[in-house]
Amino acid sequence: MREKIKQIHGKIEQDPRVREAVNSIKPKKSIWGIASIVLFFFVPEIVTALWQEPLVHWSHLHSITEPVAVMRKMYSMLEEMFASGVSWVNIGLGILFLWWGFASRT
Repeated sequence: MREKIKQIHGKIEQDPRVREAVNSIKPKKSIWGIASIVLFFFVPEIVTALWQEPLVHWSHLHSITEPVAVMRKMYSMLEEMFASGVSWVNIGLGILFLWWGFASRT
């Protein structure tokens, strides 16, 4: 079984289509690559850390006063998301993407 997995892994590693796909999603080594990772992964967590209480209050207020049921549900989910605090998974993914994009050799 292990030999079969090693063979499949070797085939995947040698496949040029897989390499092309991995290179296409890899962050570019430019200011735009850094900015996109920072804006997508780190800025929302900084906003949540700085303004958690007002955001929870705002979403709770809208979840109570919203007349449309779907929007009430959305605001209550938003309230739960803000109440849970900073997402360490999101920060970890951002760090991994920065490391993958800028510390690797290619």
